[in-house]
Amino acid sequence: MTTWEYATVPLIVHATKQILDQWGEDGWELVQVLSGPENNLVAYLKRPKEN
Repeated sequence: MTTWEYATVPLIVHATKQILDQWGEDGWELVQVLSGPENNLVAYLKRPKEN
């Protein structure tokens, strides 16, 4: 059974692609983007946990 680790990442509007590309290169998969405090965007990511 796969176990997961999760991360929440604040997104800067003018650098969203670069931020997500960097996390993707590190093996993270984007799950969802929601509005956080003060209408800032927050990305929720997951990747398989290394056992």
